[in-house]
Amino acid sequence: MSETVPPGVAVSALVRACHPVPAAAVTVFAGAMAVAAGRGVAGSALVVAAVGAGQLSVGWSNDRIDAVRDRVAGRRDKPLATGAVRPRTVAAAAVTALVLCVPLSLASGLLAGAVHLLGVAAAWAYNGWLKRTVLSWLPYALAFGLLPAFVTLGLPGAPWPYPWVTAAAALLGTGAHFANVLPDLDEDRAAGVLGLPQRLGRTASGLLAVVLTSAATVLLVVGPTGPVRAAGWLALALTIVLTTAALAAPRSRLPFLAAMAAAAVDVLLLVTTTGPA
Repeated sequence: MSETVPPGVAVSALVRACHPVPAAAVTVFAGAMAVAAGRGVAGSALVVAAVGAGQLSVGWSNDRIDAVRDRVAGRRDKPLATGAVRPRTVAAAAVTALVLCVPLSLASGLLAGAVHLLGVAAAWAYNGWLKRTVLSWLPYALAFGLLPAFVTLGLPGAPWPYPWVTAAAALLGTGAHFANVLPDLDEDRAAGVLGLPQRLGRTASGLLAVVLTSAATVLLVVGPTGPVRAAGWLALALTIVLTTAALAAPRSRLPFLAAMAAAAVDVLLLVTTTGPA
């Protein structure tokens, strides 16, 4: 980056390099689960701080690790590729966020903190290596699957969440992985990033994204004891419509849009069902 770049421009570039939209979405999601689970104001704030720090570290490390590839590919949407921010600045930010994530996570308890840090470590492993392998889905399944546990293990008595909540969160995370790569799938292949979605192709990955997120919806609706609520029936009906639409047009953008819609339904259901077993 040129020495003449104004500090404000560099700060803006640093913010864009952290993948702010998904980072904020996951952080808000975790905070909402914490509130719904009864962590209280202080406990929910700790969850938000820990998850936010973890997400920042993951986003910055992703762009720093991919800086050379993004520059070669001419990615104008990547601040590191355009020279808007120094690589060492992004690297320092990633490490700082990761260091802060440790005490913030452990503030919820030793077990809760260890669970969250395991999820963050999985995300770093994805950035550094696993995204290029057939196991690219595993960090998503692990990180998302452990998030409800981080929330509930911070409650008195450190209870684990219901198993179906953990399974649904893992399915949601895996589905999100397949959906997330669809827009850049061809570019990833050209750059040699051959995770499982890139190996399976656009059609199969799009359908898998819908199936996985829909399966999460089913678990979240039928998992709780007692009769299915009206909202549950509505979620199931929406899931059927989305899945049918995706299956009917597998080569269109419908699988991606359907997966995103199903994921939104899953997030709402997770927020209302996350709690100790």
